[in-house]
Amino acid sequence: MPNPIDPVQITAHTATSALGHGRAAHARALRERRSGLRANDFTREPLACAIGRVDGLEAQPLPDGYERFECRNNRLAWLGAQGDGFLDVARAAVARHGAERVALLLATSTSSIGASEEAYERLEDGRIPADLRRPEVHTPHSLGLFLAALTGARGPCLTTATACSSSAKIFATAERLLRLGLVDAAILAGVDTLCGSVLYGFNSLELVSPEPCRPFDVARRGISIGEAAGFALVERAADALAPRLVGWGESSDAHHMSTPHPEGLGARRALDDALARAGLGAHEVDYINLHGTATPKNDEVEAAVVAAAFGARTRASSTKGWTGHTLGAAGILEVVISLLALEHGFVPGTLNSTTLDPLCGPQVTLANEDADLRIALSNSFGFGGSNCTLAFARGDRA
Repeated sequence: MPNPIDPVQITAHTATSALGHGRAAHARALRERRSGLRANDFTREPLACAIGRVDGLEAQPLPDGYERFECRNNRLAWLGAQGDGFLDVARAAVARHGAERVALLLATSTSSIGASEEAYERLEDGRIPADLRRPEVHTPHSLGLFLAALTGARGPCLTTATACSSSAKIFATAERLLRLGLVDAAILAGVDTLCGSVLYGFNSLELVSPEPCRPFDVARRGISIGEAAGFALVERAADALAPRLVGWGESSDAHHMSTPHPEGLGARRALDDALARAGLGAHEVDYINLHGTATPKNDEVEAAVVAAAFGARTRASSTKGWTGHTLGAAGILEVVISLLALEHGFVPGTLNSTTLDPLCGPQVTLANEDADLRIALSNSFGFGGSNCTLAFARGDRA
């Protein structure tokens, strides 16, 4: 088992999703049990499903000087980075530590592929149209190029693309870089936007629900796809009131391209390692934000793992009924939700679900609950068996 780590500080964090822009909007929607899911109005061809769409992106062009990065994904990154004053805080960290001492860790599963789709749809005599002949938007590292220009950070700049675990894994990468002394701070960003490849691709796998997703419900029918941008600034712990990353666990069980290991071996390994690095026992965990995609196999396996590992006092839920599954941005979005739960002392329930799968233990809750939360976990389990569990402590924890 891994050794405990020194906690690292979450200096700032924010999210933009179908629930709104910034932490306060997300807290309100969670408290009010107001979902951001709506009938699909994104694809030109009919596709009967619910989506979590961010309003206003079409009317939010990038600022002057950044036109070469113009695409839906980078527009969402620009909008999200302004939430809760995050961009100002990030730029201040670059000034404080020095540009070469601040890492930029990005996570996305599709990057700016929507722009590439449009380019091929609009071919002119076999050539990409002139307005889309911009290499910066036809690369998986488009988000990194844009945010490096936007923030001024010149430390290690890495893009992680491990499907649904992408933006959880960048927290583990940040801790390692800080512990090794390679950087003094890390700007973390997870951004994924709706695009045809994702919506039609998941539909071809018969994983998209025709109705808003119902995580862990006995009658669940699949995922609802959403879009989101999440950001965090991570530094060595200095402020006793700031929340902390206290543990992480990663695994790659590679059981199947799109189906989790039937016994959840990779998920359990990530969970056990996160607790070990945090120096915590399972009985000390107050809340778990579950991956909970509402697909039959994912929920079945995760429910069994949680039921076997935790006692009845630990509360657990999936928040994808609020936001949809935001793919590469899901990890960091659900970290922000977990930190809101710690800060405000409440457990968001499992929206849209009414009858839990019998495999669920007493941990999984449907209703919102007020609770004194000190330790929270966030699970992110991606295609190909790429798993990550993160452990966080409330800022006032001794």
